[in-house]
Amino acid sequence: MKLGVITDGISRDFAHALSVMDEYGLEYAELQFLWDKEVGGLNTDERRKALELVKKHNKTVSCISRHVFAGMPMTTKAGDALHTKHMDGLKRCIDMAHEFDCKTVRIMSGKKEMILWGLNGAEQWNVAKGAWDALPPLIAPAVELAKAEGVTLVVETGNGTMINSCWTGRKLIDDLDAKNTLKILWDPANNCWAHETAWPDGYETMKGGYLGHVHIKDVFADTPKATLEVRPMLEGQLADQFQPMADAMRADGYDGVISYESVYHPGNGDFEAGFRQCIKTFMEIYG
Repeated sequence: MKLGVITDGISRDFAHALSVMDEYGLEYAELQFLWDKEVGGLNTDERRKALELVKKHNKTVSCISRHVFAGMPMTTKAGDALHTKHMDGLKRCIDMAHEFDCKTVRIMSGKKEMILWGLNGAEQWNVAKGAWDALPPLIAPAVELAKAEGVTLVVETGNGTMINSCWTGRKLIDDLDAKNTLKILWDPANNCWAHETAWPDGYETMKGGYLGHVHIKDVFADTPKATLEVRPMLEGQLADQFQPMADAMRADGYDGVISYESVYHPGNGDFEAGFRQCIKTFMEIYG
């Protein structure tokens, strides 16, 4: 399997992040924030500088990862001002993907409504009526753009987003009949908030061509206390699931990229220190 990292988890100083990747022999760089800007916001000179650094360090860009559609309420309509703003950001990311010879672009899925379906009374009293039905029309233009541009979109299973599990990710893809263009960016730590067990439940849901990209980190999610703690690998809720996940992906021939998402720090705000503490464990399990 192909191992990499989301570079700003090491540092937003892109040259430094790539140098740290060199230390560990990591080839696949996922780009999210470079210097003081999010991808899709870099100007021509900044993109040129970034591409020169990618080539200098002999890296492959695995994914262009902007927070497209993040925070967008389900009252948004396709083509309105907010949706158009996000689509414009996506277009810039696809242009950047072409420049960097990258075939994968990340999107998010709007602001989460908690209960989307219900039975035996819940459908009357508890469901956010119309929230799910509002989502596919917002994502459909992005799918059509990606199809025309020859890139794959990956929708992240994100905290606070409509797609916060493999199950909802697969349903969105099926509802859009977009399996060849839209895939799941599996972040099993994020799925802990939705109480979806990574393996076997989440993984089995994605079998048959739904998995497109992977983020790995470890967490402890306390939903009743509305608290999320990022932990070192093997010290959180996924400790007993990382190895079975890796074994299953290996056995099934997954040949995509797995990015370590370095969002842990040891209490002092030093994310590079958190990266160095965890990266060898990540590489031992998934390498």
